[in-house]
This record gives sequence, structure tokens and C-alpha cells, in this order.
Amino acid sequence: MNEEATLDSRTLADRVFEELQDAIVTGGIAPGTKITEPGLAKEYGISRGPLREAMRRLEGRHLVTRIPHVGARVVSLSLDELLELYEVREAMEGMACRLAARQMPQDEIDGLKALLEKHENQAELQQNLAYYQKEGDLDFHYRIVNGSGNRKLSELLCGELYYLVRMYRYRFSATSGRPKRAFQEHYRIVDAIEQRDEELAEMLMRRHIRASRDNVEQRLREQQALSR
Repeated sequence: MNEEATLDSRTLADRVFEELQDAIVTGGIAPGTKITEPGLAKEYGISRGPLREAMRRLEGRHLVTRIPHVGARVVSLSLDELLELYEVREAMEGMACRLAARQMPQDEIDGLKALLEKHENQAELQQNLAYYQKEGDLDFHYRIVNGSGNRKLSELLCGELYYLVRMYRYRFSATSGRPKRAFQEHYRIVDAIEQRDEELAEMLMRRHIRASRDNVEQRLREQQALSR
């Protein structure tokens, strides 16, 4: 394979990976859905090589799982697995927030405040939708984790676990006034970081994640009750 063909293959793999990742995270492809390489190759009009590369990357982000003799499926966490994920988030993001209060530069704190002001005026929040489903630098949590200055935390929370967490934030966040409450919690967290109050910053972040966890648990239990 020449260099140009290799580049084209990688470009195709990148495109399909991003499209599939977005569909999984936003619910366009539901949790537990079986996905096959022939079906995806036909749908996206690409060869199996780039598709396999895209699938490997989705597995690496814990969005797709392969079951021997069954095939690939979109990840679907049990209630216990999901609650464990939130427990990990609470501990690690609480630590990240403590570190951010200790060393996050003022210009990055100002950027967080500007981000919240931008979100406050967006229609999603006004309509009580999940404004905080934004990705990357538009994501409040993403910025705080990177602002902690701890590379290992960033690797885990902004890499390995990030899109799996986003998938469930997207699925359960717009409910019962939770977006507006979460927004106010975000403001209090930024205030604590700016005041360099490490203990308060960590406590507020842990409480914030715990509230999200409780919301998810309630929603899942309601869904389970309705399906019986």
C-alpha cells in the first residue's frame, strides 16, 4: 500500500470512528445494539480495513465490546456497573478539583467563568436541557480535570473514561430540573477554586457528582420498574 492510500484509509477510519462515536454517545445507536462489520461497511460505503480500525478505537474507549461467538455490541452497563463508574468519578474528579484550587492559573479560572456565562445564555439551559453535554474545552468537567495539572487524572478522565461517562451523562442528565441545579453547582465550584479553598472545592465537586449519580440511579430504577 502506498503512502497516499494509507492516508486515505486513515482518513476514512477517522471519519467513521467519529460518526460512530457520536451516534453511540448521543443515543443514535442504543446501548446493547449489535453491530456488524458487513452492515457498517455497507452503510458507510467503506472497506473492512478502515472499519476495523474504527471499531478497535471504539473498543479502546469502552463504547463497544466484543463477545466471543456473538460479535460486537454497543456497551450497556448494568446499574451496579454504572454506579461504580460514578463512584470512581466522584473520587477522581474530587481530587482534580482540589488540585485545580491549588494550582489552576487565574486565566484558566477566568475561562471557566466565561464558559459558564456562555452556557447561561444558551437555549439548552433555558429550556432545562442538558447544556453540560458539551465536549472537550466546552465541557466544564473536562477543563477542571486538565486544570488539575495531574497527567494521570487527565489520561483517565479525559481519555479512557471520558466518552463512556459522556454517553451516560447525555442519556440521563435532562431530567427533573437537574440541568439548572447542576449549573448552579458549577458556579459554586468555580468560586471555591478561585478562592483557593481546596477542601471546599473537593467537597462541592464530590457532592455534585453524587447528585448526578443519585439522579441516574433513580431514572434507571424507574425504567426497570416500568419494564416489568
